[in-house]
Formats: sequence, structure tokens, C-alpha cells
Amino acid sequence: MKYYLKLGFILFIITAIASGVLAYLNTLTQPIIEENQLLAQEKARKEVLPSALTFEEVFDEEVVGETTYHIGKDAEDNIVGYTFVASLYGYSGDVKTMVGVNTDLVIEKIKIISQAETPGLGANCEKPEFQEQFSGKQKTEMKVDKDGGTIVSLTGATITTRTIANSIKAAMNKLDFPADETKEGVE
Repeated sequence: MKYYLKLGFILFIITAIASGVLAYLNTLTQPIIEENQLLAQEKARKEVLPSALTFEEVFDEEVVGETTYHIGKDAEDNIVGYTFVASLYGYSGDVKTMVGVNTDLVIEKIKIISQAETPGLGANCEKPEFQEQFSGKQKTEMKVDKDGGTIVSLTGATITTRTIANSIKAAMNKLDFPADETKEGVE
């Protein structure tokens, strides 16, 4: 019996040390990971709304501390559009899409910034030729071809395509862009 207690105690010590080392390494790397994610989002923001030189964060008062969208401004401080992250659960996980829209709320460009979809099928949503088909569309046009829309579904990944279109439409419906005030009744 002493032998098994000794083995259990040794195993406990090893796992405690390993857990401590992992926790310490996590505290060292977490800020670096978060900074890299912010830089990647800033780069994606500039990519989906290239006419903007600066971006101003807009917060939702109801959701404390959460950025809902960014206002893109040019060199003269004129609003040229908005960027936001649209996210819904796809086939295998959340699909996060950075979306850039102009002041008329027409999509300039999208960029998939995070996805865990099936390689060779849903993961093809990161290909530029798939993402280009969203440019020039409004939120009312966010329907895949299998639902009567114009967005061509990825072969074998209709769920992923539908997720991206639905997340963009839902985010545009939820967010309160300043342009919405001047376009009352336009849907």
C-alpha cells in the first residue's frame, strides 16, 4: 500500500510542477498573443476599408467594454465607412469575419479572420475568390444561392457560406451606424 501512495505522491508533485510551469508561461505569452490579435485585426480593418487612414472605436453602452464597430476616416477626418467583426457558429466552430462597409452601408470587402472549418471544404472560405463575391452587396443581399440569393456556396460547405452571410446580415441589423439615421426606411 505504501508503494502506491508513494507513486501517487510522486505523480502529484510532477503534475503540480508541470501545471505551475504552464501557468507561468501562460502569464508571459498571453499579453503577446492579445497584442498580435489586435495587430491582425487592425491589418484586416485596413484591408477591408482601404480608403480609411484612421479608425475610431464605437462602443455599445449596453455591452460594457465591447467594441461594436470602428468608424473609418480619411486624411481630412471625413467618414469613409465602417468596419466590424461578424461572428456565428459554423460547421466546426465560430467563423469570424472582418467586414468593411462604405457610408451607404454597401460592403466594400470582407476578410475571414478566424475559422475552424473542415480543411478542403469550409476552410476554403479564406480564399480571395470566395470573399470577393460579397463586395458591392447590401445586407438585404446576404443570401446564399441555395436560399434564392446571389452568393455562391462553397462546394460541400453550404453551412459555412450560410454562416458568413447570416453573420454579416445579423451584425448589420444589430449595429447602429450613423448612416442608418439618414437612411430611414431603406432596408
